[in-house]
Amino acid sequence: MPTPLPAASPVARALLEAARDLSAELAPLRFAAPVAHVYDPLQYAWAPYEAYVRRYGDSRKRIVLLGMNPGPFGMMQTGVPFGEIAAVRGWMGLEAPVGQPADMHPKRPIEGFACTRSEVSGRRLWGWAAARWGSAESFFADAFVLNYCPLVWLEASGRNRTPVQLPAAELEPVYAACDRHLARALAALGPQWAIGVGGFAERRLRGVLEGELVDGAFARGVHIAQILHPSPASPAANRGWTEAVDAKLAVLGLAPPGAAPLR
Repeated sequence: MPTPLPAASPVARALLEAARDLSAELAPLRFAAPVAHVYDPLQYAWAPYEAYVRRYGDSRKRIVLLGMNPGPFGMMQTGVPFGEIAAVRGWMGLEAPVGQPADMHPKRPIEGFACTRSEVSGRRLWGWAAARWGSAESFFADAFVLNYCPLVWLEASGRNRTPVQLPAAELEPVYAACDRHLARALAALGPQWAIGVGGFAERRLRGVLEGELVDGAFARGVHIAQILHPSPASPAANRGWTEAVDAKLAVLGLAPPGAAPLR
């Protein structure tokens, strides 16, 4: 039987309100071919996302890790950033009903927690977190993981399109909404470090923290950095993603509290 969810803390409420507003802002947007289908897990997979935030986004954090947008067998299925099903269900102890998008691509079905495919990026990221912090409770007492954008863009073939592959005119309102959400999330979480998982996420963090969407005094207290994205499409990640991230965090002085030195 799942552990009952806690009441939403002020931090969790702020995160959930920001996510609902983001989803509502993105809903009217339309995208031209070759985009054929657009998914928003903050709509059909809201229940597990809410559970993730209520249980683990309940306090301010030392570190916020920011990804780009959902992967096909991760957040697209579970609503949780980098949401590898085994990690979400087993390590985080979360499972909740998942609906379906109104216009579902036949080659990219939403099966929720019944999906048997593995999200490699999520397996790497959450496996690393479990190895370095131990329990989910220890990791999330120190850190939190968000995605910059909740949308998934699919071509007729089923191929995924990343945000940077969209025309500038279509991308502008997406960035505007996602920047506002990110600013609100960072203000609620109050991190000392904001770390982009990949170059795209780091650039969006810098744009928000160096812009006018957050209080200047707060922004000046946040350190921005980047770690390698764990995507299997990255040759560098396939050569040793865990080792690369350990080395980067060691340089930044961000070893997990109480952990052995990262090597």
